[in-house]
Amino acid sequence: MPDTPSQPTAREAVRVLVLTASLRRQSLNARLADLVGRCFEANGGTVTVSCMAEFDMPAFDQDAQGDQGFPAGADALRAKLEVSDAFVIVSPEYNASMPGSLKNAIDWLSRFHPQPFNERQCMLLSASPSMAGGNRGLWSLRIPLEHLGSRVYPDMFSLAQAHQAFDNDGNLADRELHRRLDETVVAFMDLVEASKHYPCAKRAWVEFLGEPDPAVDRVDS
Repeated sequence: MPDTPSQPTAREAVRVLVLTASLRRQSLNARLADLVGRCFEANGGTVTVSCMAEFDMPAFDQDAQGDQGFPAGADALRAKLEVSDAFVIVSPEYNASMPGSLKNAIDWLSRFHPQPFNERQCMLLSASPSMAGGNRGLWSLRIPLEHLGSRVYPDMFSLAQAHQAFDNDGNLADRELHRRLDETVVAFMDLVEASKHYPCAKRAWVEFLGEPDPAVDRVDS
């Protein structure tokens, strides 16, 4: 991997779920998710990389929830979130927004008590052949996640012209771009580590934002 730090600095344990929101095999976002997972591991994190295809869910229906309970895919994704200190979503952009399957998953998971997105640190990335890199989709994705209490990291990473961005080893061919990705990962991990292991930092984060403890039942009937 080009231009990564030779040795990660020692840090307290940080567990991260990296979720690819694309359902397509060999998608550009899956390649970016794999690279991001390696960046986290190279900097001392424990990583689980998953994709939305692992978590099949029907369209959200409150009647179905009442009659049949939660689908197995929703319960499996909730379990992966709950054992992670933070999560990363690597998402394509569909028509200037997020994929419908991802929004559907968010709607299902918002119904759990306790609500698994609440107060969990999150980072958003995208990859696209376009010059915008899927950035508009990430802005739409921030809305429901922040509404549900996720601490969405301000610095999003969008990989433009992603079909030309990777070398034969799955790294970014542009060394400067790779350096920026690695720095973004390290800064996010620092925040997650502080939030988990140093409670005063977490209190300061919430007090600065002036946020109350969010409600947990978020899908309107």
